[in-house]
Amino acid sequence: MNRQREPSGCARYELRIVGHLDEHWSTWFGDMDLTREDDGTTTLRGSVTDQAALHGLLAKVRDIGATLVSVTSTDSAGHAGGNSG
Repeated sequence: MNRQREPSGCARYELRIVGHLDEHWSTWFGDMDLTREDDGTTTLRGSVTDQAALHGLLAKVRDIGATLVSVTSTDSAGHAGGNSG
């Protein structure tokens, strides 16, 4: 599967979890942007260097006991590239 990459070689992802996280969690999640959504979820958006880093983020979601709703790969224009969850 061919995904568009940012010039740095990173891929952009959105992870959506149940509940609202405080902004201080952005450091724990590698400086991902956190958005508290109106539906009671939090969306984490940002660049991920490789699959190992993505798995690390998923492990952090697990470690704080959050429920993962979705993982979406996005291109630089912000359009969905794929989804699982």
